[in-house]
Amino acid sequence: MAHPPGAAINTATICSHTHSMLIFNTCLSLAVVMAESRFQVGIIMGSTSDGRIMVPAADILDAFDVPHEDQVVSAHRTPDRLAEYARYAEDVGIKVIIAGAGGAAHLPGMIASFTMLPVIGVPILIYNDKETADRKTSAFGGLDSLLSISEMPTGSPVACVGVNKAANAAIYALKILAVNEPGLKRKLAEYKSGRHDAVVQESDRMRKAGLRKFLDAM
Repeated sequence: MAHPPGAAINTATICSHTHSMLIFNTCLSLAVVMAESRFQVGIIMGSTSDGRIMVPAADILDAFDVPHEDQVVSAHRTPDRLAEYARYAEDVGIKVIIAGAGGAAHLPGMIASFTMLPVIGVPILIYNDKETADRKTSAFGGLDSLLSISEMPTGSPVACVGVNKAANAAIYALKILAVNEPGLKRKLAEYKSGRHDAVVQESDRMRKAGLRKFLDAM
């Protein structure tokens, strides 16, 4: 049975008033197929306080119409849930996992150890912004989480983007998906072309106005 860790499936609704075991199993299989067609990327983080760092990944995926599921999975506080999520992600057809973590940042590596899916780690600098007046940062300015994610042992790789670069993780996930999706590949090419054109246009404005006037106008 594949469903979000800790969540329950309403079997009465799925199976529509039948108590036949055969139909029950068929209905559950259908639920899995439906889930498989829904999510392509899983975004996970160690705490809800990581949400503001990870939301750019969700925004990028939304812009490309790529369905994603977002959950909190703590490597230290919910280790059993971590293992369960890794199995769940494979069962429902998620193709790439983006995992954000700060400090010791074990989440991306531990998820990777439980699954064959590619995992992209996002090192997080600010790991507690629930109270904006007292933001806490990792003890070593994000270097601790960066090294924890990037320095995985041989045989257990995790892709690692820059500190707080959740948007880059999403773009990398899109590139992985685009290998087998020509439509998505075209969208990425258009995105890349648009960024190129934006830089050229800015350069033209700077050249015409001069650096000082260009900066004053920003």
